[in-house]
Amino acid sequence: MRPAWRAATPSAILGIVFGSLYAALSLIRFERFEISSWDNAIFEQGIKGYAHFGSPIVDVKGPGFNQLGDHFSPVLTLIAPFYRLFPSAQTVLISQALLLGLSVAIVGHIAITHLGRAQGMCVAIAYGLSFGIQSALKADFHEVAFAAPLLALVGGAYLDRDWRRMLWWSLPLLLVKEDMGLTVAAIGAVVWLGGERRRGTVLAITGLVVMALVILVAIPHFSPTGEWQYSSSFGESRGFLTVLTDAPGRKLLTLLITFGITGMLAFASPWALVALPTLAVRFAADKEFYWGTDWHYSLVLMPIVFVALIDAMNRQHRAPWLRAYAARGAAVALAFAAAMQLNSPLSVLVQPSTYDSAPRAAGAREVIALVPKGSKVETDISLMSHLVTDHTVYWLGAVGNANPSYVLFDTSGGLGSPLDAVAYGETKHGGAWKLLYSQDGYQLARRVESP
Repeated sequence: MRPAWRAATPSAILGIVFGSLYAALSLIRFERFEISSWDNAIFEQGIKGYAHFGSPIVDVKGPGFNQLGDHFSPVLTLIAPFYRLFPSAQTVLISQALLLGLSVAIVGHIAITHLGRAQGMCVAIAYGLSFGIQSALKADFHEVAFAAPLLALVGGAYLDRDWRRMLWWSLPLLLVKEDMGLTVAAIGAVVWLGGERRRGTVLAITGLVVMALVILVAIPHFSPTGEWQYSSSFGESRGFLTVLTDAPGRKLLTLLITFGITGMLAFASPWALVALPTLAVRFAADKEFYWGTDWHYSLVLMPIVFVALIDAMNRQHRAPWLRAYAARGAAVALAFAAAMQLNSPLSVLVQPSTYDSAPRAAGAREVIALVPKGSKVETDISLMSHLVTDHTVYWLGAVGNANPSYVLFDTSGGLGSPLDAVAYGETKHGGAWKLLYSQDGYQLARRVESP
């Protein structure tokens, strides 16, 4: 094992490099209006509420909707001071890039400390290029970005067999998202298997109890329905029982890729058990998009499997073939990561067309400029993330009893939005409406007379 200070400089450099790449990708996608969903708008509205010392009200989910009634993520308050200083969607995106860059630096530090500089750098680069991180970046901001550095820190403490440090780095995970309680419980189980029975038991019980309290008490308290809405998402897929039989084969492919990025060496470490709750919850869900490698769902798995890889490479295995293979683990992981870069989200950074103006970006900026700051606007997901900073924004699918002054739709984006903004405004909200803009597939209408 190398002295810790010798791992600091190269790992910090890797963290800065990857964090910069992540930020560049996120900002370019934002400027090109390549937003994947409404999630970035949701999180920005919640963070905006915290930044102004209020509740995390997310009007996009419904007028007056408290975000804590959807997912329990008080960790978002850590971004609030920065958002107060720099209120913009870009601040939220850059925050995620920095958190993920920090996780690269932590994984790099751990790898170099335990494996030496050459192999450690290879492992860190493979982690930085991993599909789970890149898919999360493409999916815009999500609260689980906080889990990546925390899980890396917990994993580092595990490799050092520092049970006390593991305990204290695990507890903040409970503030990231409600299902992190299962991960904390799994960490406790691994600690118990490692021989630290008392701390392992305490950690496992704490994770399960806190999760139960959050799902059964805290979230229902803030939810307008009085319940955790995702409880209905489970039941029919039978979880791991269908890994080999689900028709699209997505569960098995996800399992193979998740551990394949470590050359399957992660399986040689008990730390791989920490990944099981996340995989089990996803595979037990009835919605197929949870099963694949897209979106942000694999992000929390990346620091887990790479710490497991480091542990497997650092162990004295009984089987000669496993010892020989583990010695080449860093090269295998890096080769796998390199092979997956074709058409990866980060690969667009080396494509000249990425830096050309997007076909409808000028029209999008023009129509947004016509909506006065501070006004209430109902819209679809196409421009939502670009409106939240300076406006009160509602989604057309959950506008409820809101009374917007503007309606703005992307009629050619394949979103199923109304094709006539004026007719929609008059039918949905009453009164008289005037068309202000109708170009490049965007329609903006303003209320001119109340009902």
